[in-house]
Amino acid sequence: MAKSKNKTAATTKSVDDFIAAVDDEAKRDDSYELIKIFKDVTGENATMWGPSIVGFGTYHYKYESGREGDMPLAAFSPRKNALVLYITNFDGKEEMQKKLGKVKPSKGCVYVKKLEDIDTGVLKKMITASVKSIKKGFGR
Repeated sequence: MAKSKNKTAATTKSVDDFIAAVDDEAKRDDSYELIKIFKDVTGENATMWGPSIVGFGTYHYKYESGREGDMPLAAFSPRKNALVLYITNFDGKEEMQKKLGKVKPSKGCVYVKKLEDIDTGVLKKMITASVKSIKKGFGR
């Protein structure tokens, strides 16, 4: 049985071109600020993952089921209704999310309407904790 290919993969597309094409000016400005934040915290340059995810760094995962692939250590996507921050689970995530500000949490991500609605200091701590958790869990 052939393994299905991961839909989210790093591409060579330009992050700058992608962000420049974001229609909403406020979301575009927030995206440029998020690039600075994520790069500062991860120490990694921004790379496009699939058509609409801006990722930083990479890690290889392999599950007991045999499924494996590569994913960004941290990422975000400026979607129509919200900025989606891809921050994996880590110990204390729920408590930190409460301090983050006006957000809609989900299992593997956090939805934010605009960057001014959140505490970017808390966001930096969350990205740091998420990356640390990934590296610990996947032996990097």
